[in-house]
Amino acid sequence: MTAITRGPLSTVQPQVSEAEWQTRIDLAAAYRLVALFGWDDLAFTHISARVPGPEHHFLINPYGMLFDEITASSLVKVDLNGNIVMETNYPISPAGFVIHSAIHAAREDVNCVLHIHSLNGVAVSAQKHGILPISQQSTFVLSSLGYHDYEGIVLSDDEKPRLVNNLNNKMFLMLRNHGLLTVGDSIADAFVKMYLFETVCAIQIRAQSGNSELVEVDPRIVAGVKNSVSKATTGLGIGALNWPGLLRRLDRADPSYKD
Repeated sequence: MTAITRGPLSTVQPQVSEAEWQTRIDLAAAYRLVALFGWDDLAFTHISARVPGPEHHFLINPYGMLFDEITASSLVKVDLNGNIVMETNYPISPAGFVIHSAIHAAREDVNCVLHIHSLNGVAVSAQKHGILPISQQSTFVLSSLGYHDYEGIVLSDDEKPRLVNNLNNKMFLMLRNHGLLTVGDSIADAFVKMYLFETVCAIQIRAQSGNSELVEVDPRIVAGVKNSVSKATTGLGIGALNWPGLLRRLDRADPSYKD
């Protein structure tokens, strides 16, 4: 099969609203940060963001670009039926569309959906008991965690109701034998939640490698963690607190995501 050669993408900034352009910049930043932290899986997995406005459109990655190549202008705008609504040189991932369109359609409070196949995340997703309450970070994840059983590559709309039901009103979803998913009312929140999720999985894998009995956090502490989050982040929330610094780190590495 001959590879498709795609020309350079010009900026779409003049064609979109100021609000959409800012969303594009933040979403492209999230893709670059996933690559920077080493959670990417070549062209696979996806992050999507709802486009501000009444049209029920969302942005997702151009299928075939690596995460460290994605820019604000290269993101693909689609509707909830999978129709590409703005000219692009790229298709979208069929599996990515099924997962993200299901959640965007069902959760009006969600403006960003982030899904990765990190090694630590997939490793823990294969464990029968999933996330264990063995770290401070795990208490944040366990306070809003769902599980979705593996049904193969997500290509059928038939899986959407089960996926949505298992996520329910939660912010973290472990896709068993598959990977991790977070949602947020902002791109910043979804990204920082994924940072926590992946960190929890890394800690668990390392703790289990010690071949020693693990100490679990008291369930009463886990139950009360939601009330502690606002105080711990001085009322800003984990996304708003960390996002400006993450963008500064990315700007130092490569600011071309803004193109």
